[in-house]
Amino acid sequence: MTATTFGETFADFWSQTLGLGYGATSAVLISMFLLLLGGQLYVKTYIPPLFWSVMATSSIAGTLVSDFIDRTLHWGYPLGMGVLLSILAVILGLWKLSGLHMNVAGSMTRTQECFYWAAILTSNTLGTALGDFLADSLDWGFALTAGILGAILVICALLAVFTKFNPVVLFWVAFILTRPFGASFGDLLTKSTEKGGLDLGTGKASLVIFALFILFFGYELHVLHKKKTKEIEETDEAEEAPTKIVSDEQA
Repeated sequence: MTATTFGETFADFWSQTLGLGYGATSAVLISMFLLLLGGQLYVKTYIPPLFWSVMATSSIAGTLVSDFIDRTLHWGYPLGMGVLLSILAVILGLWKLSGLHMNVAGSMTRTQECFYWAAILTSNTLGTALGDFLADSLDWGFALTAGILGAILVICALLAVFTKFNPVVLFWVAFILTRPFGASFGDLLTKSTEKGGLDLGTGKASLVIFALFILFFGYELHVLHKKKTKEIEETDEAEEAPTKIVSDEQA
């Protein structure tokens, strides 16, 4: 969620605060996303800094594409969401028809990763449009929208932990909803008080969210390090364990 919120505030910082516009900013950051994605598809192991760099830039790119569709192409939120939802349905449908598993918790082939990242980028774009639609078009406001979506995400987490509900369905529902949550929470932090925000500004908000992201990222690295250390210790203990030799007479 910190990655998606950072995507909202950082994209606005580039396009609005720096005045670069949605078209130019989208081109630059989407190129960055594609470059990092190429690296992610090339490597054969999980490299946390690379993976989360791709995830963060996909969130930024999704925010920019959503804003470009609504504010530059003037499609509006309903049409934009309809098109994006159709694209996401096609991606997931093709993934399902391919016969490849859709469980993102395990290892994936190159084809699965391509499906995964295509769905991620589309979900990020769809989620941003949905968040803006709920907060602006339906006039729910940033705080109410973030609160409702946050509650749904908590329910998804509880279902994942305490029930046998399909984990693949829960993952994609939760992931799609992290985007409107991030968009709404990001707008809550950056928009003026007249618009219902806290008026922290895109620069300060981006720094705060990025600091939280680094904190959680550091915790993940710590957990992975402990897990790897434990595996090495167990392997060493197994190799050092005395082997019982059975003599011919005992046999």
